[in-house]
This record gives sequence, structure tokens and C-alpha cells, in this order.
Amino acid sequence: MTSQPAARPAPTTDDDALIRTLPHLHKRAQSELLPDVWAYIDSGAGSETTVDDNEDAFRAWRILPRQLAGVTTVDTTANFLGLRLAAPILIAPIGCDGLLHPDGQRGIVEAAAECGIAAVISEASGLALEDLAAVAAGPKLMQVHARGDVGEVLALAERAHAAGYAALCVTIDCPVLGWRERLRRLSVTVDPAHFSGNHPDGRFAAELLGETGSAWTWRTLADVAARLPLPLVIKGVLSGADATHALDCGAQAVIVSNHGGRQLDSAPATLDQLPEVLEVIDGQIQVAIDGGFRTGTDWFKALALGADAVLLGRSVAMGLALAGRAAVAKVMELFLAELRRTMLLAGCARISDINADLLRRRP
Repeated sequence: MTSQPAARPAPTTDDDALIRTLPHLHKRAQSELLPDVWAYIDSGAGSETTVDDNEDAFRAWRILPRQLAGVTTVDTTANFLGLRLAAPILIAPIGCDGLLHPDGQRGIVEAAAECGIAAVISEASGLALEDLAAVAAGPKLMQVHARGDVGEVLALAERAHAAGYAALCVTIDCPVLGWRERLRRLSVTVDPAHFSGNHPDGRFAAELLGETGSAWTWRTLADVAARLPLPLVIKGVLSGADATHALDCGAQAVIVSNHGGRQLDSAPATLDQLPEVLEVIDGQIQVAIDGGFRTGTDWFKALALGADAVLLGRSVAMGLALAGRAAVAKVMELFLAELRRTMLLAGCARISDINADLLRRRP
């Protein structure tokens, strides 16, 4: 796979014509992106059971509106890790960003700052974390993988701290890339240069794309956490047992995640696992969630079930591939608009009004 533009036609600069709705975004991306780029963004592991389950988990819930609540405007502002955000949302780490569009992670960071939300910058970006820190002043977290040499991870954390990142997000569910069936059928290969902005020697990309897993354990992560200059966020927690380990490591937040169904096929849906994690965390630290979010109502349901914030990945990657920064900003604008409209219809004036009393299980 090369670093050519991901979309066939020249992207338009008219935001309204570019993406009208979130379903429209998905249809345009599927029809206009090159087949291998679309597969890279949209595919999951194996038979993509977990990808489907992530979305089905949201369909199992219905929103019960609070009628005649007298709500005329809504306030979506929220705090996550002490960061004041326009809404409880973060952009998930998106690797190989330069493959999708020349704007790459730079476009994501600029759009996030424009929308008042936080971006989690992928270790596997084609751009260095220092370069991205200089692009926009919005809040940013740095993501690293729980694999490889501990000293290199700590060195990256020191670089992120010096560059002004707010926290270190350690992804624990990617000791090796998942079995991406669709990518294999298309014989898609990825240029390691797209992964090497933070590791110019190319070793990180070779390890991530290789066939050998990681020797890290929870003890390794605890030792790393004790030496970090930044608050720790652990991404990839799916069980109460892992939530307990995360607390023991001193994490200040966890992200309930199955990597969007891209790692272990048949892993459970994140929304289904959220209650188990929340029960163990018991309000001691914040809990975010990703996986399967396609609409603002999905977002509402996750918050109602107890999540403090939501991460968006695939939709952002699709927007980036279609038309760079402008499309990423449009994607976020649509999510925010739908969330506000959902809150108005459900009778919620602020994020704290969203709770499980407003949900019902589908019969």
C-alpha cells in the first residue's frame, strides 16, 4: 500500500456537500476510498464478529424520553482527567495516519482543538509527537503500546511530558496485530514509514507488524507506571479482573476497549462489558469507552450506562481519508449536533442529567 491520496475524486472544500450525516459519511467513504484504504479503516479481526457485536450492543437499548422537562438549551461540557472539554469525547489513537491523507494526524489535532475536544495521539503515527504538539494548543494525550523495551516507552513518555501532553495512554490489547482477514484477502501491506514518526529507526513498526507477541505483564506495567512523569490511562480493559489490575497500577482512568474489534475476534462488545468494569472501578477513577460508536444516540447510551467519556476512531479515520482536517471537523460537528438534539428530546439539560433511568432494554 502506498501513501497516495485515499479518495478517488478530488475532495470538495464545501463541508455541507462533503458530509451531510454520519451514515452519509460511511456511504461516501465506502464508495469513494480506494478498496485497500477502505479495508484498512473499516475491517476488523477474523470474521468481524466483534465489530458487529459492538454495534449490536447499542441496538439492544432504547432511550425513554423525559417529556415536558422544560429543557430549551443543553450544556455538553465535561471534565476528563482534569481537562475541560466541549463534550465528553476524545479522538481515539489512529495509526498510519499519513496513509489516509496528507494532513495525517496534524489534521486530527487541528480539528480536535477547533471543536474543543481532546485527541489521543498514536505512537504509530507518521509524525513525531513534538511536531503535533506544536500544531494546536488543544488538550492531547500520548498513546503507547505495552510492548517492547521499557526504557524506550519511558523515553517516549518523557518526550510527551516535555511537549505538554496531558497524560500517557497505554494500549494493552495489541501485543501483536490482530488477524485482519479482509486485509489479507486484498494482500494489503503497509509501508513501515507510516508508523515511524516517533521511531525513525523503523524497529517499532517491524515489531508491531511482526508475528511475535509482547513479554509485558501487569507487573511490567506497574513498574513503568511508578516511573511515569504523566498521569496513566490504560486502554483495552474489558473485564473486572483487568480493572482491578489497572487500579493496582495507579491508573487515573481506564478505557473499556476491544480495539474496535480489530484485535481478538469474538471478544465481547465493549458496551456489554462496561457495567462489569464500572462495578470494580466504583467511582475511584474515570472510565471511558470506545467501539461501535456510529451516532450521537450511541454516545448518549454509553453515558447513560455510566461512561465518563467516549472515544471515536473509525468515523474520524473515514473523514480524514475523504478530505483531511475539514472533514474530521465536520464529523465532530455532526456527532455533537446529534448529541445535543438527543439530549433535548430526552429532557437532559446537562451531561450529568444523562443516566440509566432513561434507558430500556429492547424486548
